[in-house]
Amino acid sequence: MVTATTEGAARAASKIPPAEEAVLYEKDPRTKIATITFNRPDDLNAMSVAMRQRYADLIHKANVDDDVKVLVIRGAGKHLGGGGDLPEQADMLSANSKGSLLREFRIGDDEGVKYPPGDSYRYLASLVQFYASTSAGNRSLQDFKKISILEVKGYCYGWHFYQAADADLIVSSDDALFGHPSFRYVGWAPRMWQWCRMMGLRKFQEMVFTGRPFTAQEMKELNFVNSVVPRDQLEAETMKYAMACANTRPTDTVMMQKTFFEVFKQNDGEYMGSILSAWLESMLAQVKNEDLLALGDDTFDKGLNNAVKDNDALFPPEWRLSYGGRKKP
Repeated sequence: MVTATTEGAARAASKIPPAEEAVLYEKDPRTKIATITFNRPDDLNAMSVAMRQRYADLIHKANVDDDVKVLVIRGAGKHLGGGGDLPEQADMLSANSKGSLLREFRIGDDEGVKYPPGDSYRYLASLVQFYASTSAGNRSLQDFKKISILEVKGYCYGWHFYQAADADLIVSSDDALFGHPSFRYVGWAPRMWQWCRMMGLRKFQEMVFTGRPFTAQEMKELNFVNSVVPRDQLEAETMKYAMACANTRPTDTVMMQKTFFEVFKQNDGEYMGSILSAWLESMLAQVKNEDLLALGDDTFDKGLNNAVKDNDALFPPEWRLSYGGRKKP
């Protein structure tokens, strides 16, 4: 999803706040409820590499912490989040990146590690296959053995939509939109298997092929969302679910329950689906774009924000990705 910074990848990357400021964490040992808050409201809570890594680390620690039984995940401001930080990604994938993809693997550019060249299969495949790892911060919530609740409002796009597939429960405002811009601009995304299983094949194919976002009510009808309420009731509704989960069986029982559900998901091929999605993503360089807008062409140079707006206007108003675009004829 487009962030508010569109003046060039290098400049945008320099505006990314420290991960400790952009991903907040707090816990209440009395209730055993912990909260992760994405805190970049002016940039649609866009996730940088460092933010994803901190998110993965926080989930890992909460998983071990005996003071935590329930984890609530929410966004500051008007939206849960619009996905990854595209200007940062463009900077990493540019011809002048000089190995900056290494940061995805928590390897410094000065550690003497040579990343595979840009014209190799391993250049992209190494990255997208690593995304199936818990430490990469894309499917970390999937491996969480306690109860997770995702509080959704506004945009729930891209990386944030991954979290919706992996969370145990979803509480949403009635104005929320769910989807992935990548379905229009690339054609696939890492957690496709899980979305397919959670939404059902027919409707998920509609999302992929049209690229349209689904409303909170549509997602509730698909049994993807547990509760839909007006925005002014969202935090209270989330806390109602969190307190109920915290007051049920002991944490040992929760871990046993989560292990049962994990076996169910793996029997359905959740992790295999992550690997297959990574293989599909590895094929990006082989795709002929046919003059359609696609990430990786010159759209970053001519203004990503404007290019995305122009592309969004090609679709019916109710199928557009942005709230602004949906208001236009």
